[in-house]
Amino acid sequence: MTAHTAAATRVRTGGPKEDGPKILEHVLGWTLVVVVAMLVVQLGLL
Repeated sequence: MTAHTAAATRVRTGGPKEDGPKILEHVLGWTLVVVVAMLVVQLGLL
């Protein structure tokens, strides 16, 4: 079994897809960063 056939027969498990909406992913990621930063500041952990 070569590396090519091993990669071709790999089963998708429903993880992140390569062709997803990248802008939505970035916006949600930065929103999470801002929310965590606000929480840290409000709790006085910084």
